[in-house]
Amino acid sequence: MNFVADTSVWSYFLRHAKRQQSSKVETLKQGILEGSVHMLGIIRQELLSGIREPLHSQKMTDLLDGFPDLLATREDHLLAAEFFNSCRRKGVQGTHIDFLICAQAVRHELPVLTTDKDFLGYAKHLPVKLI
Repeated sequence: MNFVADTSVWSYFLRHAKRQQSSKVETLKQGILEGSVHMLGIIRQELLSGIREPLHSQKMTDLLDGFPDLLATREDHLLAAEFFNSCRRKGVQGTHIDFLICAQAVRHELPVLTTDKDFLGYAKHLPVKLI
């Protein structure tokens, strides 16, 4: 099954994978082995943001280079804005990044693997599928 792994799962996998395993991390590992994980450009940006050490930043960049970007289009941004407005009208707050992730996942018919509980709220009002 092809899917998008959200920043929350990637972050846990990259920083804590040796300490404790979770079902989400195991799903991500299996997806990596099967070649079924899609990397969104915005998730790559989030993962690489805030790394203080240039050497660590380069290692992370090299690691993530194995995953080609699924780049956002104009239609993705328009749909993300629509999703933001729709959820806001229903009292559900979220970030522009989260709604762009939802929009790309919906347009490409990919479920989202996430540990971010905000996505549960989005999924109640948007056609985004969660793993």
